[in-house]
Amino acid sequence: MTRDKNPRLVALLSGPDRRGIVASLAGWIYEHGGNIIHADQHRDREEEIFFQRIEWDSSSGRLQEEAASFGTFAAGNGMRATVALPGHVPTIAILVSRFPHCLHDLVLRWKTGEFRCRIACVVSNHEDLRADCERFGIRFHHIPVDPGTKNEAESRALALFQEEGVELVVLARYMQILSAEFLERVGCPVMNIHHSFLPAFVGTRPYHQAHARGVKLIGATAHYATAILDDGPIVHQDVVRVSHRHDVSDLIRKGRDLEKIVLSQAVAWQLEHRILIYGRKTVVFD
Repeated sequence: MTRDKNPRLVALLSGPDRRGIVASLAGWIYEHGGNIIHADQHRDREEEIFFQRIEWDSSSGRLQEEAASFGTFAAGNGMRATVALPGHVPTIAILVSRFPHCLHDLVLRWKTGEFRCRIACVVSNHEDLRADCERFGIRFHHIPVDPGTKNEAESRALALFQEEGVELVVLARYMQILSAEFLERVGCPVMNIHHSFLPAFVGTRPYHQAHARGVKLIGATAHYATAILDDGPIVHQDVVRVSHRHDVSDLIRKGRDLEKIVLSQAVAWQLEHRILIYGRKTVVFD
């Protein structure tokens, strides 16, 4: 099997749709010695917004300069662009409470090389998962949270994340509501897994809510956390069928399988530079 000799850049772009934008961007890459390996695009017809993800092999030898120059060119064409450099390993942090299934799934995928990232630390408001994290060689920080210390607890977590240069925070069943101030100050995306098919059954005890309503499908939703509870842009969802024969414990058991798979897929897309947010929506390039 042959391997590409040149490093690869990945760009995500969005902006007003206009005639010739694809040709213009491709032309810039060609003129700078690049070779497009993959390109995908989407047009929101209602909003008239254009989205694109482009991967190209670079031959310039000056990757940071090329990425900056491409961003400037895109801006000149009315587009917002972010460019991921090859070799960069994103740093993530995980927030978790007592439920281990999502944490275990994330860590095992990371350990087996499925996730190309560095897990800087796990922060929890309980001690339950310390031994698990230490077994995997991951730093564990216990930061208790109660109504009187919530601001202090969030400040401690923020200090840790800033010290580690965290670029993504993953809420792996972290059973606390993050403040608007935390989300504003953290300086990176915060991805959450909610154990229902949003927008149905927001808030606490969604499996109990679903059982009381007699639904025939339950789901899990990975979304970006915002100041409004369970209302952020949705990244990924999946469902499983249930019936009148299933009690709440059955729904919880079935739902946990969904939760870990949905969250891990969303994290993978984030690490692979595949998600664009606009308004309350996302575009996810496969």
